[in-house]
Amino acid sequence: MRKLNHVLLLLLALLLALLTAIFVLENQQSVSINFYGFSSLGLPLSACLIIAVLLGMVIGPLMRLAFGFRRKTNVKRKI
Repeated sequence: MRKLNHVLLLLLALLLALLTAIFVLENQQSVSINFYGFSSLGLPLSACLIIAVLLGMVIGPLMRLAFGFRRKTNVKRKI
């Protein structure tokens, strides 16, 4: 059973890698992002989207840690 789980996980990882490669190859148009005076270089659309997803994956848990921790301490004080 454990070996089956490893094989399924490997297949899922390969599928994700294949879908990412297809996404990158299909989105090679150069875009420039302007944000409050900051202007990026002409990066491929896929690179901009992947960077945005990775930033969200980092910022989301950090926000949850910061605000979730504070909420737990407030609950303990009420009890």
